[in-house]
Amino acid sequence: MKSDVLLANQKSWNQAASRFYGRNPLPEYGPLAPKEDELNLLGDVAGRKVLEIGCGSGHSLLYMDQRQVAELWGLDLSSAQIESATRLLANCQAPVHLFESPMEHDPGLPHGYFDLVYSIFALGWTVDLHQTLSQVHRYLKPGGVFVFSWEHPLHNRFTQQEGNLVLTKSYLEEGAYKHEAWPETAIMQQFRVSTYLNACIQSGFVIERVVEDVSLSDEDIEKHAKGWYNAEKAAAVPTTLIIKCRKAQA
Repeated sequence: MKSDVLLANQKSWNQAASRFYGRNPLPEYGPLAPKEDELNLLGDVAGRKVLEIGCGSGHSLLYMDQRQVAELWGLDLSSAQIESATRLLANCQAPVHLFESPMEHDPGLPHGYFDLVYSIFALGWTVDLHQTLSQVHRYLKPGGVFVFSWEHPLHNRFTQQEGNLVLTKSYLEEGAYKHEAWPETAIMQQFRVSTYLNACIQSGFVIERVVEDVSLSDEDIEKHAKGWYNAEKAAAVPTTLIIKCRKAQA
């Protein structure tokens, strides 16, 4: 079953890659969410070895290269995304290592090697949250940082109807679902905030910060005037969940 979902999602992302080219990369963590410039969750990355889970078109890795990281590593399920990232990152200062792989699998990445692993709006695609987090924990050095963002679990529980927000699904309901904003067949995972936090803790991480804030600047509101995410809904229900955690020192 999990392999079937991975194949479906891989096909979906290969079809949708061009539509999401360069969409919401760092310093953005998600639509209508505070940016890294404000949050400073990553700190000074100069000289660091960094890995992105779900690297997409490579624009967040390009952001890292512009901040003088030592090495750029990324993995993504989609061959189309890896091809785009390879082209985009061809002239980076730092060495680039890209892998076409599900995030649940280890494609041969070094263990205990990375100072920073991050994932921008990708973790909800995992078919096995605990396996993915365990892999990330293995990749990090002791004391290394993991930062990830995803659609806030409350956001798709509400719909807008005649100017009101209506709860249409139980927040307590978890599991696989087809996101209604995706025209392609795409299976994502719904987890409560507590599930994310507890999975991080069970994988050996120490939680350092959780962000559920919303950014409603004029620029953000204009950028998301239409579509799945909009300021009216975000004013009541956050769009994005951001979690920073750290691998304990040995």
